[in-house]
Amino acid sequence: MSIDHASFTIIRDYKAKPARVFAAHAREDAKRTWFVDAEGWETAEYSLDFRPHGWEIWRGRYQGGPEIRNNTLYLDIVENARIILAYEMFAGDARLSASLLTITFAAHGGGTRLTLTEQGAYLDGGDGARNREIGSRELLEALAKAVDG
Repeated sequence: MSIDHASFTIIRDYKAKPARVFAAHAREDAKRTWFVDAEGWETAEYSLDFRPHGWEIWRGRYQGGPEIRNNTLYLDIVENARIILAYEMFAGDARLSASLLTITFAAHGGGTRLTLTEQGAYLDGGDGARNREIGSRELLEALAKAVDG
């Protein structure tokens, strides 16, 4: 039984204004386009209750692999400025990680500078912080396609 504590920060600029980038996190229909319905993934369940103490639940499989589950609890939300959440990720019945994630949105150069910081406990040789950072970068790229066109 092992725990790898690690953190990473990603800074990403978008052409879209902060309100649009924030809304892509806050509205279920908008978030589905970049977070849920990604190519190669089959979604079994998705719900979003975007408010402090609200839950986001996602279950799915990548190209027929094991079921992946993500349970998110929103802790703090400041419209167009900040989201703080805690989430746990599973592959099958095995818990891969428990993380605290902070996302900030700031006006920058006519668009938005998004800063994402994850502080995680990555468990028992699961995907680890490096793979999680790669996955987060892929999600932020999908977000760019959704908000910047």
